[in-house]
Order: sequence, then structure tokens, then C-alpha cells
Amino acid sequence: MRNRSVMDAEGFGELLQQAEQLAAETEAISELPHVERNLQEIQQAGERLRARTLTRTSQETANVKASILLGSRGLDISHISQRLESLSAATTFEPLEPVKDTDIQGFLKNERDNALLSAIEESRRRTFATAEEYHRESMLVEWEQVKQRILHTLLASGEDALDFTQEAEPSFLSDTGPAGRSSLDSVEVAYGRQIYVFNEKIVNGHLQPSLGDLCASVAERLDDKNVSEMWAMVKQMTDVLLVPARDALNSRTSVEMQMAFVSRALQFLEQSYKNYTMVTVFGNLHQAQLGGVPGTYQLVRSFLNIKLPGPIPGLQDGEVEGHPVWALIYYCMRCGDLVAAMQVVNRAQHQLGEFKNWFQEYMNSTDRRYKNYTMVTVFGNLHQAQLGGVPGTYQLVRSFLNIKLPGPIPGLQDGEVEGHPVWALIYYCMRCGDLVAAMQVVNRAQHQLGEFKNWFQEYMNSTDRRLAPTAENKLRLHYRRALRNNTDPYKRAVYCLIGKCDITDNHGEVADKTEDYLWLKLNQVCFEEDSTSSPQDRLTLPQLQKQLLEDYGESHFAAGQQPYLYFQVLFLTAQFEAAVAFLFRIERLRSHAVHVALVLYELRLLLMSSGHSTRLLSQEPVDPPMIRRLNFIRLLMLYTRKFESTDPREALQYFYFLRNEKDSQGENMFMRCVSELVIESGEFDMLLGRLEKDGSRKPGVIDKFAGDTRAIISTVAREAENKGLFEEAVKLYELAKNPDKVMGLMNKLLSPVVSQVSAPQSNKERLKNMALAIAERYRTQGISAEKSVDSTFFLLLDLITFFDEYHAAHVDRAYDVMERLKLVPLSQDSVEERVAAFINFSDEVRHNLSEVLLATMNILFTQYKRLKGTTPASPARPQRALEDRDSQLRTQARALITFAGMIPYRMAGDTNARLVQMEVLMN
Repeated sequence: MRNRSVMDAEGFGELLQQAEQLAAETEAISELPHVERNLQEIQQAGERLRARTLTRTSQETANVKASILLGSRGLDISHISQRLESLSAATTFEPLEPVKDTDIQGFLKNERDNALLSAIEESRRRTFATAEEYHRESMLVEWEQVKQRILHTLLASGEDALDFTQEAEPSFLSDTGPAGRSSLDSVEVAYGRQIYVFNEKIVNGHLQPSLGDLCASVAERLDDKNVSEMWAMVKQMTDVLLVPARDALNSRTSVEMQMAFVSRALQFLEQSYKNYTMVTVFGNLHQAQLGGVPGTYQLVRSFLNIKLPGPIPGLQDGEVEGHPVWALIYYCMRCGDLVAAMQVVNRAQHQLGEFKNWFQEYMNSTDRRYKNYTMVTVFGNLHQAQLGGVPGTYQLVRSFLNIKLPGPIPGLQDGEVEGHPVWALIYYCMRCGDLVAAMQVVNRAQHQLGEFKNWFQEYMNSTDRRLAPTAENKLRLHYRRALRNNTDPYKRAVYCLIGKCDITDNHGEVADKTEDYLWLKLNQVCFEEDSTSSPQDRLTLPQLQKQLLEDYGESHFAAGQQPYLYFQVLFLTAQFEAAVAFLFRIERLRSHAVHVALVLYELRLLLMSSGHSTRLLSQEPVDPPMIRRLNFIRLLMLYTRKFESTDPREALQYFYFLRNEKDSQGENMFMRCVSELVIESGEFDMLLGRLEKDGSRKPGVIDKFAGDTRAIISTVAREAENKGLFEEAVKLYELAKNPDKVMGLMNKLLSPVVSQVSAPQSNKERLKNMALAIAERYRTQGISAEKSVDSTFFLLLDLITFFDEYHAAHVDRAYDVMERLKLVPLSQDSVEERVAAFINFSDEVRHNLSEVLLATMNILFTQYKRLKGTTPASPARPQRALEDRDSQLRTQARALITFAGMIPYRMAGDTNARLVQMEVLMN
């Protein structure tokens, strides 16, 4: 113990001596600064140096470990380091360093590099510009489609500004009713039934019926006077001969066709007015004073023209105005008009003796129902009744004026005929369309009318209701000099009608209703070019159309309150498209508008928009003035949108009208609408048919309308595919017998679910059953697709089997499946072969490669753990066999990692790490 103390003392003494010597040497060196630190500061500095040294050592140790790990996998660390150091983080091309003028090699190198950089930069700029352009075009196309969908949910008025005074119409989006219930109302159902009848005749090759008559029959059943009159007008206006022309525009704008339209409109207005006068007269018989009280004598005379057309033997006491006395008396009494009977008695009193006195005492009231019967009989046989004029217009107008003009009116000129103003009689006879009756008045008052009789005679005998130029100019001159400010409104109106002059005068005193104004203006329309006429004497049809549609417009005619009247104004002036578009905007009248458009379309009288994305009513720059075009396709699609999801059969009937129309891409509109209808309604089986278990196709509704149903089904399938409805598209392509598309789409559907766990009602289970059914049908029928598509389809089915066994923990069976598939290498010898075969796999298979490798590695690792967990070697399983199996599993795992590193495919981020981790655990 003492010896150790001595040794320690000597050691410390020696250490002290060395420290003193070192301090002395340090002091001798004056260049170095003195550092004075206490023990605590020295300790802290030492700790900092130690920590820095340890950090560097741990980093170096980590680098060494990484080098060992990666080097063991065949990676050259030094080569990788050099490549990493050579990488530049610059995102743009840096300018090259300048060189000396005498450095030719450097100059040439710089020029070459500059040329390469310029080409690369230009290519980059062009690539980005092209990508931008493609992106913009794609957005424009997508926006156009969205815009069309928006437009199809709105109603366009066809005007530049919306009229907010109209009642708000419900949106199309709210028109659809509950699923499974029809969205059609009773009127739409009635029209739809007639459309079905019409299409059935066409599809079955029968004689094409009149669609106008079929639709008009709906109006009769509706018992709506306005609708009935509307269809009567439509039938009247469309009953014209088509003028041969290359298209509907040239036909509609031809002089012959326009003259026919005006003539038809005048006939309709005149007949309507004549009916109006009859209703007025027979609604006010006492005031009308047709004869007797009230007008019975004239009525009975006309009735006897029908009842007793020839002489009857045995009748006595002569005749009155060509009719047997006692027959006249009897039928006047039968009508309950004893005053009319007394009128007959007075005329034949000399033959009747004392009967007049007896009858005078008898005059009392009796039954009037028979009078109604006589009216029905007379006005059901007007020609035979011979009321007067053709047929009886003169007598009718005389009676009408008793109501219209009950008293004298100041300012009327040229006297009277039978107590009525001459010009009023002439005007109302013309207004009823009976020029013969008007001529009857002219003849009776010819002495007061001067040269007018000759002009009227010429006007009546002309085929186009137009005077010869000489006579017309003479009449116009007379009008301007003597009649422009005349106090007789009827005289001015008649002269303006015959001479087609003074078109600025609306004749409000006479034409006090819209129909009267329209009739007067249509009579003044001129078609011939006449340079001698002044602007105030020439009215063309386009001028009249512009005045009614643009100058006056809806507000003038109170179209919101009187839609039928405004429709009539437009339709009678041959503005069919504007009339239909207006009526279509009113919810309760929309069905009428659509079917009027269908009638016009079938008769080739409808002017259709050239572009299907235009407004409902549009005007094209190349068209003549006042020509409007109707977007007929959009009209039908808007109409059917309400019920296509609940009543697809009825919608299909309407789409059949579009069978000859094409869109801007040249696609048949019938096929396009059918595809949208099928997808919208989801009624694939009902509309397109379905596959039976034996592979045969059960026909659908579409088979009736199209001979080549495969083309339509293919179109619908493409549309479903474009909208991402792949399962529906698969079924449709199978209906269309297109196995390539069937298997191609099934590959896209199966690829994402291959590695998923199967569960009842899951997507994978449904798609797997669907794929197996297709495979079975195709195997039974001997159908195959393109080789690459076919092989991918069956490989995906095998992979589904592999993953089902894997997820069910059937490791050995899953291993056997993978071994048979030969998709990944299970030995080092097959790595190169599998890598070479990898390029032949489709993307659908490559997408699942990460999961396949991980599942296979898991199977190998499971087998490895099971091998290690078994009992020691036995005679049945010698140690050698266990060691061979252990080596085989590690070799297979190493082959999988080598394969994963060699294939030119970027797998999921942690796939390689997980593979290496399991392989390390096995080693």
C-alpha cells in the first residue's frame, strides 16, 4: 500500500514538472496569444469537441452501413455518388461562359451548345403553348356542353331582352314528377296517342296519314273553342301546294307560295267573320229584323226552298213570292211567329176571304222550338236555301247592319240600299268574302257610284284581286284628290282595299278589331314589282310582318292575356316559326306549339336553324329580311325533357321525327337523342333489348324504329362509355356484339379491384361475377376478342383467383396459382425472362404489380416462418431437405427483389422498402 503511494507521488511530481516546462516554453513564444481558461471552461470546450466528433463519427458510420447494404445488392456507391454530384438543381438553362476570340474550339463548342439549348428552349416553349391550346380547346368544348345543358333547361324568348311582365314559367328542372309516375298531362297524352298512330303507319309502310287531321281531332275531344279554331287555321294555312325548290327557304320565299299564304289567310278571316255575323244576327233576331218577328218570313221562304223544291199538286189559293200560301202560313205558325204568318195573309188576302179577320183574332204566342229546327236546316243547306248572295250573304249583312248600325250615322255618303248605307253594305259583304253579294249592292246603287262599278267589276273578275295598272292608277288618283279626307269611313276603306293604296291609314273606325285590321292589311299586300307606286301605296308581306312582329310586338297585342290572338296574327302572316316559338313559351300551350311545329315539319314548311346550339328562334345573316328560323331539334328535346325519364316510350316516338336530321358533327340526331334518352331514363333493357342466358338478344322498343339496331346500340354504348358508365357500356357493347370493347372495358373495371378483399355485395364481387358470366358465354359461343385484350382479361381473372386465395390465407394454393401464371420470377434463372415478358403486359396488369410482388413476398415469408417453426429434422424430413427449402425460399425472395429493381416501371413508393425488409428478415 505504501509502495503505491510512493509511485503516485512520483508520477504527480513528474507531471507537474512537465507542465511547468511547457508553460515556460509557451511564454517564450511571444507570437501566440495567451489563453486563460479555468477548469470549468476547459471542460465545456471539451464537451463541445467531443459532441462534434461523435456526430461526425455517427454520420460516417451511417454512410458505411448504407454502403454495405447497397453494395450487397450489387449497387456501385462511388458511381452513384458521382452521378448525384453531376446533377444540377438549376430549373432553367444558364448562359454559357464567354470564350476568348482566339479559342476556336471553345467558340465552336459554345455555338453548338447554344444551338442545342435554343432548340431545346424552343421545343419547350412550343410544347407548353400546344398544351395550353389543347387545354383551352378542351375547356371550350366542355363549356359548350355545359352551356347546352343550361340552355336546355331554360326557355329562350327569341328576343334580345326578356319580358319580365310575363308570368313566371316553371323551370324544366321541376317538371319531372316522382319516379314511376307519368309526367304527361291529359292533353299531352292525347297528342302522344296521335303521334303513335302516325308513326305506326310510317313504320309499317302504310300510306302516310295527315298529321294535321290527327292533331285537330285532339282539339275536338278537348272541347276547347280556341284550340279548335287554332287547328282550323293551321289546316287552312298549310293547305297549299309546295313550290319546287332546292330547300324550304326558297320555297317559302317564292312569290307563288307567299300569294297562296295570303289567299289562305284571307279566306280564313272572311269565313270567320261570316260566322261571326251569323252568330250576331241569330243572337239578336228581333233587332236584326230578318223579316216578320223576328225574320221568320225570310227564314220560312228559305226553308220551303228545301222542304218543297218543286210544285205539289192539290195546293190551293195561289202563291206568295213563288211559295204556296198555306205552306208559308203553316210554317210561320209552326215557328211561333204569327206576325210573319200575318204578313203572308196580308199579301194574299184577296184569295183568302174572311180568313184574315179570323187570323187577326187568333194571333197569340205558341211554341218556338221549331224555329230553331228551321234555322239549323236552312244554315245546314245554305246553297239550296238561297237566302241571297252566295250563299245568302247580302240578306245576312242587311240583318247584321240592323244590329251594327241601328241608327243613322252622320257623314255616310251616296245614299242607301233598302234602308242601309251603300258603302257599309259593300264593305261588310267584302269582309265576309262574298264579292257577288257586294256586286249586288253596287248594281242597286250604280247611279250614285259613278265609275266605281267598272273598277269593282274588274277587281271581282281578277284572279289575284288586283286591278290593271291603268285602272289602279286612275282609282288611286281619284282617291287622293277626292276621298283621302272623306267623312265616310266605309267608302275610304273600300277604295283602299280595291286600289291597294294609302297603307298608312289603319281605318280604325271600320277595322276596330285585330282580325279586321289584319284582313284589311292582307288585302293591301302587293307582290309584283311596281316602280310607279309611291311608298304609301305599296305594302309588301315582309313589311307587314315586320310591323306586326317588331314594331307592334307582344305588348301591343297583350299577348300574355290573349296568346291565341297573337299566335293567329303571326301565323296568318306566314310567320310560322315566330308563332310556334311564342306559343311554346307558355307552359299550358306548349304541347300545342310542339305539334303545330311537327305538322309544319312534316309538310316541309318549317324553316329550321342551321346550328343546333342557337336560340329557339333565330335569324341568320344570309336569310332575307323578316325570315326567322326555329330550332326544331331543341324544341323537341325541350318538350320531351319533361317526361323522358318517366315515359321513355313516348319520348322515343317524338325523337323518331329526327331520323333524317344530323348535328354539327354529322351524327344522326335520332341516334343521339336515343342514346341520351336511354342513359337518362336508365331503361336499357326496355328500349334496347337484353341478352338472354343462351346469348340471344330479346328485342327492345328501338327495334320497331330502326333496321340496324346494332349501330344505335353502339352509339348508346359509346355515349355511356364517354360518361363513365362502364358497366352499362359493357352490357351494351355485348348487345352490339363487340367483344373487343366488352373485354377492354372489363379490364378497366377489374384492374382497380383485383387486389381487394372479396365481400358479399361488394364492387369486386359484382364485377367478378359479371366477368365470369361474360367469359362463360364467350367460351360457350366460341367468341374471342383481340389477342392482347383477351389475354389481359383472363390474366386479371386469374389474379382475382390468386388474391382470393391469398386473402383467405390459403398460402399454398395462392403460391400454386402464381407459379402457374409465371407473372413474377420464382428463381434467379427466370428473372431475365420475366423482365423481358414484362413489356408485353398491359397497364391494367402493371397497375397491380406492386400488390402482386408484395403478396408473393408475403407468401414466401409466411412459408419461411412456417419452416422455421417446424420440429427438428426427422427421418421423414431430413435436415438436408429443410436446409434446401430454406435456401430456395431466400433465393426466390432475392429473385423478386432483383425483378422489382430491373423492370422499367415505377411502383408505389414503399414497395421496394417493404420487399427488402421482408427479404432481410428471411436472412
